[in-house]
Formats: sequence, structure tokens, C-alpha cells
Amino acid sequence: MKAYYYTAGKVGREMSDRKDSGRQDPERKTKEKGRLPVMSKVYAFLAPGLEEVECLAVVDVLRRGGVKVVLVSVNGDPVIAGSHGIRIIPDALFDMCDFSDADCLFLPGGMPGTKNLAAHAGLAALLTVKVRTGMRVAAICAAPTVLGGLGLLDGRRATCYPGCEKDLGEAEFTGEGVVTDGNITTARGLGFALDLGVELISLLVSPEKAVAVKTAIQHPETI
Repeated sequence: MKAYYYTAGKVGREMSDRKDSGRQDPERKTKEKGRLPVMSKVYAFLAPGLEEVECLAVVDVLRRGGVKVVLVSVNGDPVIAGSHGIRIIPDALFDMCDFSDADCLFLPGGMPGTKNLAAHAGLAALLTVKVRTGMRVAAICAAPTVLGGLGLLDGRRATCYPGCEKDLGEAEFTGEGVVTDGNITTARGLGFALDLGVELISLLVSPEKAVAVKTAIQHPETI
């Protein structure tokens, strides 16, 4: 049986498992290309049955904060239908992506979208390598269970949609809206999608930029 592997920044299929020993800088990029700072880059993973607003609200807020976001179809479909019938056109297909330039990986929730993410062996391999090498990862609603199923939340504080906490592995379920523990950020559900986006701007760009975006979108906490 062919197994997915992650190596040299790419995910693909191979006859045998391989491991990646390279480490990524866990902090946001501060390198410069010429005189222009390098824009942080997030890959958002879309599967059929995702919660559309959880995905797009976070993506919208990130882009307002100057973060480059790539929408990735995990199953190869050129159009992804969400759990409420809204169709989203991804920017790229999983098997065609090179994730070596990623600063953060984002998993939207929803059902059966979360189950479809969890079933993707290539995504599982990518998440496992990237979390263990310090890359930032975010998940919302039911999607933290994907990380929990891989053992990536063990010993961490995390949150998720109520009722899903049993699938967080050995995590400490807090029930809070947004929780960051180390390089993993989790959010409770759709009502906290904007807050998740703001939190990621703070982590990937700067706290000042996060406040500026939060104010510009008329977040209730700024009024």
C-alpha cells in the first residue's frame, strides 16, 4: 500500500514511510527580501462538508492583516461544497503544493468536513511533521479533533466545539473561545472565527496589527 510522506517541503505518495528531520523556525518570519519584509503565509485546508464561515471569516481577517492565505483542496476537487451548500473555489490542490514556505496551517471545522480532513493521510503526515518541528497550526470547532487524533494536543491546553472534547486526546479542554498553547491555536466554533483570525495576526504579524484590524472590522470589544 502506498503511504504518504513529507520531505523537502512536499507531500506525496511513496512505497515506504519517510521522516523529515529538518526544523522550521517556530517564530514568525522576520527575514527581508531586499527591503521588503516577507509576508507570512498560511495554508487553509478545505474538504467537502466544511463549515464555510469558519473558513472564510478567518481567511478574510488574515488577509486584512497582510497575511497571504492559500486555500487548498485536500481531495482534489476544483470546487469544494460546504456543509450549508456554499461552494468555494480553492487556490490549489493538495498534491500540487509545496508547503516549505508555510508559516501556519489552518483547519476549518464543520461536518463531515472535519472527518474528511482526518481521513487524509497526506495531511496527517504534514501536520505531524510541522507541529513537531515548531510550525504554527490552528484549528476551529470540530477540527481540533484532527490534531487530537494524531496525539499533537497531548499535554496542551485546547478548546473545541462542545461535545468534541472527548476526541482531543490527552489535551486539557478549557472551553474558552480561543486558546494558544505553544505553536497550536484552537478555537471553540464559528462565533469565535473573527477572534481566531485576530489571534493569528497577533502571532504571525504583530499585536499592533491585530488591534488595528480588530478595530477596523468593528469588533464588539473595540466599540
